[in-house]
Amino acid sequence: MEICCIGAGYVGGPTMAVMAGKCPDHNVTVVDTNAARIAAWNSSTLPVYETGLDDVIAACRDRNLHFSVDIDEAIARAEMIFVSVNTPTKSYGIGAGRAADLKFVELSARRIAAAAKGPKIIVEKSTLPVRTAQSLKRVLHANGDGHAFQILSNPEFLAEGTAIRDLLRPDRVLIGSDDNPDAVAARQKLIDVYTRWVPLNRILTTNVWSSELSKLVNNAFLAQRVSSINAISALCEATGADVDQVASAIGRDTRIGPRFLKASIGFGGSCFQKDILNLVYICEYYGLSEAAAYWNGVLEMNDWQKRRFVRRMITAMFNTLSGKRIAILGFSFKKDTNDTRESPAAYVCRDLIDEQAQLAIYDPKVPAAAIMADLERLTGLSHQDLGGRVVCERDAYAALHQAHALVVLTEWDEFGDLDFERVLDSMRRPAFAFDGRNTLPHDTLRQLGFEVYAVGK
Repeated sequence: MEICCIGAGYVGGPTMAVMAGKCPDHNVTVVDTNAARIAAWNSSTLPVYETGLDDVIAACRDRNLHFSVDIDEAIARAEMIFVSVNTPTKSYGIGAGRAADLKFVELSARRIAAAAKGPKIIVEKSTLPVRTAQSLKRVLHANGDGHAFQILSNPEFLAEGTAIRDLLRPDRVLIGSDDNPDAVAARQKLIDVYTRWVPLNRILTTNVWSSELSKLVNNAFLAQRVSSINAISALCEATGADVDQVASAIGRDTRIGPRFLKASIGFGGSCFQKDILNLVYICEYYGLSEAAAYWNGVLEMNDWQKRRFVRRMITAMFNTLSGKRIAILGFSFKKDTNDTRESPAAYVCRDLIDEQAQLAIYDPKVPAAAIMADLERLTGLSHQDLGGRVVCERDAYAALHQAHALVVLTEWDEFGDLDFERVLDSMRRPAFAFDGRNTLPHDTLRQLGFEVYAVGK
């Protein structure tokens, strides 16, 4: 079968690579309007960092996995087309700041309709509001020259940093479809692709609306757990309890479980905030104001946690950060990814810049250009003005040289393995350590002479 994926981002690229690897008799083409991104996928330096992705790409690229900017040709050849384009939060008009912006989805549908030479199976892979499939049907059928289009919902449930593992051994694969014979036949074709490596009992089928909504609800529930434990972290700091001990105790309850109970500076990434905002908007659209307020509270707690972390730094460092060199370790929103979208680290850095701190930033996978671009956008400062306040260093030791404070904002493993005697000798005294991910050896740091502040401790 010929398979096409529109969108060569964090979802489309890895997903199609694994699919091509597991289905060597299918030909998979990933297309995108961004020529630079496609060139990167065809190079030795991939645009997405994921553990194991390089090996998967190397095994099947130019065999049955291709990356191209020739979108119309790929659409015309394909029997099955995955739509994996960006669905950012709207920044304009009705629903601005909450609703999903579906312009790229609609543009993809119109392009499919224009380029199609016969019937197509369209698979929604992007995270979409419930009932988007109905809009896609209308666009496709109005512009498709009489061709038959079947639309399936197949949301992704990947965690960045472990995406390849999640794709190879998914908890479940969710496929939503209509219940008419043609739709059921299309659904079976997609099931047949996944059963090449996914056990059939892990493939769930629902109607389209339930599938679309399940993705939003899944991320909302995970984010809710993060905000819940972060709310408790504040109480732990006030009372002398230890949030890790509390999390361990409640996580032993099988009704709760231990996952997503790690206190931190907050959640980030492209999905959680965007999807909750979308859920809030949908609830408001249907007049469910109490439900909307409930889910909005998850986001408010997440923002408060980041602000609270910065306020604690200010209080500890004699109520001023002005002119002080702050070593920032980590800028991606979590370890094992180079993704900085909605990274808590970026927002903490913005607030520290507002306090006139001098930042020395190091992240093992995020390029300096990406860091500076994010901070320019968040602070509104020009590149020149920002350059006087921020420097990106080549390693952690360079960032920590002559720093007043060590600040961990991403839980990269290497930060817990630093030579802290060497670090202390290079820092100004008193040497502060602020652990926003609870990943440092706190007792060791205190014995060496650091003043240590950790989340929920």
